[in-house]
Amino acid sequence: MMKRIVSLWFPNLPSERILRTKHIEGPFAVIAQIKNADRLICLNEMAQERGLRRGMGLADARSFCPQLKTELHNAQADQLFQDRLLRWAKRYCPWVGKDGVDGLILDITGSAHLLGGEVALLSDIRMRLARSKLTVCVGIGDTLGAAWALAHFGQGCADTSDTLSAIQRLPIACLRITTKEDTTLQRLGIKTVGQLAALPRATVGQRFGASVLMRLDQALGRQAESISPEANAPTYSTRLTLPEPIGLAKDVMAGVERLLYPLCKKLTDNMSGVRVLSLSCRRIDGGDQTVELRLARPLRDPTRILPLFERGVGEIDSGFGIDQLRLVAVQVEALPVEQTTQATQGKSRHDDGLHDLITRLGNRIGLENIQRFLPADSHIPERSFMIAPAAWSEPTGAWVTWNPRPIRLFQPEYVAAATTVPPKRFKWRGMSFQIGRTTGPERIAPEWWFDDENWRHGVRDYWKVETREGHRLWMFYTPQNPSWFVHGMFA
Repeated sequence: MMKRIVSLWFPNLPSERILRTKHIEGPFAVIAQIKNADRLICLNEMAQERGLRRGMGLADARSFCPQLKTELHNAQADQLFQDRLLRWAKRYCPWVGKDGVDGLILDITGSAHLLGGEVALLSDIRMRLARSKLTVCVGIGDTLGAAWALAHFGQGCADTSDTLSAIQRLPIACLRITTKEDTTLQRLGIKTVGQLAALPRATVGQRFGASVLMRLDQALGRQAESISPEANAPTYSTRLTLPEPIGLAKDVMAGVERLLYPLCKKLTDNMSGVRVLSLSCRRIDGGDQTVELRLARPLRDPTRILPLFERGVGEIDSGFGIDQLRLVAVQVEALPVEQTTQATQGKSRHDDGLHDLITRLGNRIGLENIQRFLPADSHIPERSFMIAPAAWSEPTGAWVTWNPRPIRLFQPEYVAAATTVPPKRFKWRGMSFQIGRTTGPERIAPEWWFDDENWRHGVRDYWKVETREGHRLWMFYTPQNPSWFVHGMFA
């Protein structure tokens, strides 16, 4: 049986993915930063009608079309959308693979007749994708090279065993050769595949090397080219059907335990860990109860995961009984095996306990609401730290500070004091203080590359001040405009 290949090319995939979910009127383009400049990488029809083209700088494009609307390119979202298209394409054949970042390859050998032939299959593909507001270019041939050439340079269907006739009038760029080889061939007057195929093979090989001949032979079927279908992503779900309905929390937990072990074993085999688990409990009256467990770290240890389900399972309304349990790993991340030693074993246990505590609290108040402080590379007190969710960040090493910083840091508050450095008495928050001991000064200059209103007026001289009333304050003096402020309090 002759092999038949279908090539699907989505030339406007980045822009059409966005336009399928957002209603944007007028010229629209997707932009990306290329060589330190924002450039157009995908446009809709209205933008092309205004004279815009791919690769044009955003500033030049706005001079041609001031009403141009743009969105930043999201390569990860495009990849996920391509994955969904790949799963959809398996309705036509089981062998489907990716072709770059904007195409698919289908091996329809022996399956086209199920849809009434290749013409009917081609028509069905175009109809369904047009209904989904997607532009597609399709090519069918005996080889991957011929199908790709027809999809990108002349949509159509090459007859069986007559590939050269179908692609001989196409430009030589359809052979997937490099830009340099394409330019050199065109300078010699070789512009089409037919002209290249008519040349003596020895001459082509000596002049351009084996790569051009290899691409030509692959397109014409003289040299085999493998097609690798995308492997199905592993699914992590287990189900338990019960002979008799259950309703007690301890019985549900026993069922969850039976489901966790095979699920975690599959995660271990694939060196993965779960971040979000969903437990579905089907009641005999038709209602479903769902318990979602969000973990602070990827896990695959059933003995650690099981106790974290206790609170959610205890809140389940079993009704007249539960007759089926289903456990699904909703979000899975890579979790490679790590070598543990006696030196790291104690630290690992401590981290595990902290992560479990974050998980328990996070499932009550939200994981994003449990935050930690992380050091930042700045000598400005307000910018020397950043706040990040503890579940999606790792604690860093020691904080590097030349001088101690206060526990509490607030907006600078004006202090009524003499302009002497340091003053002996001052008034702050309606109270009078007398200074007993001072340490300083520490001069901090503003970061000129940031536009910060609070630091625009010059340097600050910071002092650690201990008052006779028992307060330990962090104060600063502004020599360019003689004034005193309190910026923080020590423990």
